[in-house]
This record gives sequence, structure tokens and C-alpha cells, in this order.
Amino acid sequence: MSKIKKHIFIMVDGLGDVSIPELDNKTPLQYLDLPFVNAISGSGINGLLDPVEPGLACGSDTAHLSILGYNPRKYYRGRGAFESMGAGLSMTPGDIAFKSNFATLDPKTNIVISRRADRVFEHLGPTLCEYLSGIKLPSFGDKYRVDFQYATEHRCGVRIRGPDLDDNITSTDPLKDNLPLLSSKPLDSSPSALLTSKIVNELSIEIHKALSIHPINDQRRKEGKPLANVVLLRGCGARIEVPTFQELHGLKAFMIAPTCIIAGLGMCLNIDIVKVPDATGDYHTNLTSKAKHLVSNILSQEKNYTFGFVHIKAVDDAGHDKNVAIKLEFLKKIDEMVGFIMNELVKSQEFEFSINITGDHSTPVRSGDHSYEPVPFAVSKLNAAFQYHQKSQSGEKMVPQMDSVARFDEISASRGLLGRFTGAEVMGIIKRFMKKKKKKKKKKVLCVDTTA
Repeated sequence: MSKIKKHIFIMVDGLGDVSIPELDNKTPLQYLDLPFVNAISGSGINGLLDPVEPGLACGSDTAHLSILGYNPRKYYRGRGAFESMGAGLSMTPGDIAFKSNFATLDPKTNIVISRRADRVFEHLGPTLCEYLSGIKLPSFGDKYRVDFQYATEHRCGVRIRGPDLDDNITSTDPLKDNLPLLSSKPLDSSPSALLTSKIVNELSIEIHKALSIHPINDQRRKEGKPLANVVLLRGCGARIEVPTFQELHGLKAFMIAPTCIIAGLGMCLNIDIVKVPDATGDYHTNLTSKAKHLVSNILSQEKNYTFGFVHIKAVDDAGHDKNVAIKLEFLKKIDEMVGFIMNELVKSQEFEFSINITGDHSTPVRSGDHSYEPVPFAVSKLNAAFQYHQKSQSGEKMVPQMDSVARFDEISASRGLLGRFTGAEVMGIIKRFMKKKKKKKKKKVLCVDTTA
């Protein structure tokens, strides 16, 4: 009887990088020895992935949509709904939502001094979100309800509910520090877009008024800390309506994604979201806990999943923070996590696993922001990757099994069998690889001379 085929998808946010002088002009992936991750490359097929399209420095939301098989130019409606749903705010038709930051504003100049009031905000964010929920908009009476839900670090989701709302508006976020707080503007001439921009601008003002007098900011002012006195409202969006992931690909999926924007995106695709203790979506995350829950869910007979997706955020944070050491540290932790997954799933007698690893975009530590460089992609049969690793660690000299790539990094991947390809092709590659059968070795025939 043939084994049931299942797939593991490891998504490393902000994976790609460029050469770094202090790493001997290598990328972090080139600089490190990652034996388990390299085993996926050495035993499988490789390539360079443009998550959406070549030359585009994309966001995580559009990249994930594209990679999971949904054209972002057709389906993308802003990241606000993803962030808010992932944080725990339900979205119904007509609602709009924002991916938002607690930030620091100089009210005298209207300059956003810092788009992040504080990275360490877990003890403050929930309190401020509860305080702001239900905030009143004086010009609109009780027609609109505004709710806030804490997400992670300095981030929160903001949902507006009421009549005639439109997500075709600009944000209030200047996107860089030391620039003026923006006013929202309609992106078309419709009455609903004009109305919504007015609502958002009044909301921005009322948020600042409310936060400025909160005791938390009184205390931060005394301590000389940056104030969390404004919420930047960006990525206005409504819930997208798309075919479910199972309808599109024929795979029953779950997702481990503590980052709210990715979890919310998964919810929109009807992917089950698995909550994992101590998986925080930041530097404090517990990757072992993620790995254990990935293994238990993909092996569950009751849940019958055929596709497990795990998202890892900390590498992207390290890129944004321009911290080479932390990026290296988490890449090594990811390799250990991949090793745990391999060692557990290779024991299965009833399932045949394939596994891939890639990133949703590059976040070079030298620039501290998303860039347009492609990211490495590798996919292999899990058993083959496990055996490759075992042999290589025993001292056996290994050669790549399916193409000419033995290491998982940006330069090596360019020589891979897959070449350079876009996110729209990823799920097709994975599904074809899942169906791929192991070649049987030809039996040697012993020729016997029967002549007299």
C-alpha cells in the first residue's frame, strides 16, 4: 500500500541578504554551516525565488499570497484585515481594518519621531488597546464603532464598523521616522472613499488626544521614555473573498504563525491556525515548541492534515534592526528546528513527507528594510534529506543528489534545477514534487556464458 503524501513548508521571514563585510563579504547563509537545511538542498532541487515578481521589494502579505497561489494583483485589499483578524478581531462585509503601530509624535511639529514607540511593548499594548476600544468620533455620533486589538511588539489591529466604509484610501503612516504624520486621502472620487478618509483623519486626532493623557504616558514622560501617543493607521483593507486553500490545491492545511498578519492571511484562506505556547513572533519565540506542534499536527490521524506551514519572524526583525549577530543566531536555531522535525517525522511508517524551506523576501541587515533580491528555495523528500544529513555527518563525501547544489544560500541556489522563478509557481512545484516517485534501482543482470 502506498503511503499518504504530506508536505512541510518552512517559511523564514526576511531570509535573504547581501554580502556583509564583517562576514568575509558573504551572506549570513553563506557564512554559516547549517547541516540540516543544507541537507534539503543537497538531496533535493533548488532555485531562486522572486516571491511576487523580479525587481519588487514586496511585503510579507503580498509575498505569502503569491507563494500560496493567490495573485496579489487580483486579490490583495491591504494588510489591515489580515493583521486585525490575526490579532483576534472578526471581520464582516463592510468592515475596514488597519495594520497599526503605536508610535511617538511631536505634537508641536506634527512630526513622527519614531514609528515604533517601543519594541518591548507586550506589557503596555493590551492595556492601551482596551483603553482605546470604543473611542468616540464627535462628528459622526454613534454611527461608527472602532475596536483595537493588540498584536505583537508595537503593533495592533484597528477595525472600523459602520455604514458606507471604503478601503480605497491612503494611510496616516509616513513610513519613515522624522516625517510628518499624514492625513488620509481618498484614492478615487467615490463618496464612500471621501467619507472614510474623513472618519480616519478624525480617528487619528482622537487617538492622539486620548493617548496623550493616559497614565502610561505620564509615567513614560517622567522616566524620559518615548511616548506612545499616536497610532499610525496603514494598510487599510477589507476581508478578501477567495477560493479556500483546500479548494485551490486539494490539500488540508494548518499554519503556525504567531505573527498576526500571517495568521490573519491564513484565516482568509480557510487554513487552520494552530496556537503554540511561547511562540511569540519575535526574538523571544520558542522554535522547539513550534516544531513539536508542527510534528504532532501533521501526524494527527484525527485532523488528517496534508500540508503544514510554519512561519518564523525573528530573522526579519534582525534584518530591520540591522543586527547581524541575531540574524546568524536565529538561522542556526532554525537549522536545529529543521533537524528536530526531520528526526521525528522520519519515524513515520504510514506517511511520506516532502519538505521545503524558503523566505518571503530579503531583509538585508545593511539596509534594514525589505529589498528586491530573490531568496533561495529548496525542496526535497524528507527521508532523502535525513539520509543525506546522516551520511554527511558520518564523514562520507556527499555530492548533490538532484542538481548541482549542496548548500542552501543565495549564490548556490542560482545554480539549481529550478532556475529563477516567481511565487505563483511555488505551489505547483511542491504538488508535483509530492507526487514524485522514488526511482527504483535497476537490477544487475548476471550474464552467464552457456556456450559449450
